[in-house]
Amino acid sequence: MAKKFDVSFKVENIVASANLNVELDLFTIATMVDNVEYEPEQFPGAIMRLKELGTTLLLFKNGKMICSGAKSEKQVSESIKKAVELLKKYVK
Repeated sequence: MAKKFDVSFKVENIVASANLNVELDLFTIATMVDNVEYEPEQFPGAIMRLKELGTTLLLFKNGKMICSGAKSEKQVSESIKKAVELLKKYVK
């Protein structure tokens, strides 16, 4: 007789990509926006930590962005909207 599996799961981490379709000045962003690190010798993207949302976004010069750490699509959406709000002033 085949054994029944009691399978359950929980979403722990959603990774999403977005394209802002603008060029980002990562150096300026890192110096002007809180919780953004940019060390181009180590990694070509800036790292934005949205502590209140529990997510991390990787920002690239070409306007592409990766959001990780979200547990729902709503959290991804909120994170991207928050990042866009913070970045508006620094778009070329």
